[in-house]
Amino acid sequence: MKRRSLPVAAALVASAALLLTACGGGDDKSSDNDKIAGADQSTETPKGSATPSSAPAEDKPDGVDLSLPKDMNLVFDWKTPKDKNEAAAMADAANFIRAIYRGVDKRTAKDASLAAYAADDGLKYARTQINARLEGDWTSTGTRRHYQATTRSAPNGNSVEVAFCVDSSKFYSKEIKTGKILKGAPSITDYDYFKIIMVKVPTGDELWQASKVFVEGKAAKCQ
Repeated sequence: MKRRSLPVAAALVASAALLLTACGGGDDKSSDNDKIAGADQSTETPKGSATPSSAPAEDKPDGVDLSLPKDMNLVFDWKTPKDKNEAAAMADAANFIRAIYRGVDKRTAKDASLAAYAADDGLKYARTQINARLEGDWTSTGTRRHYQATTRSAPNGNSVEVAFCVDSSKFYSKEIKTGKILKGAPSITDYDYFKIIMVKVPTGDELWQASKVFVEGKAAKCQ
């Protein structure tokens, strides 16, 4: 879906030294979970309808290619909010996640999609996730489901918190050289609770960027 024209790309920020946890579903499995400390524990989470996993090549939101390989399936099983700003922020939160995994697939932390949908700590987080996979020489495969999403707007209307659950029980690490997929028994480590602070780009027409990312690992409320 083309919603608007992309403004001048945001300046790239150096990545922070954050730790990546990429294990789950038992001792012998390496699922593709993203971890960072600092998520709150609250927020009710209504169910919604599924949305397309990744933007097809011919359908580029904001003119940015977010296409992903067929074996990297990101499912956003949530309902679009009625509020215009919250709907746009939620859509771009999904695009932020897609941009991370496009970077994983393209083997770069400097893809144009990151400059479009991430800023500040959000960009640092995204680059850390991608670089960890580059250093480990592995990519991702399978289905990563995002669901039970909620939104909350700041009083000034310039930022929106998008919170949601992630199920990575069918999303795995895959070794680049051997093609080996690392699997194991599903467990609580496959469930995470994300809070992404989306900020409105002043020069953009309804463009929102992820400025902060908080993840609660082993999120029992997401099971």
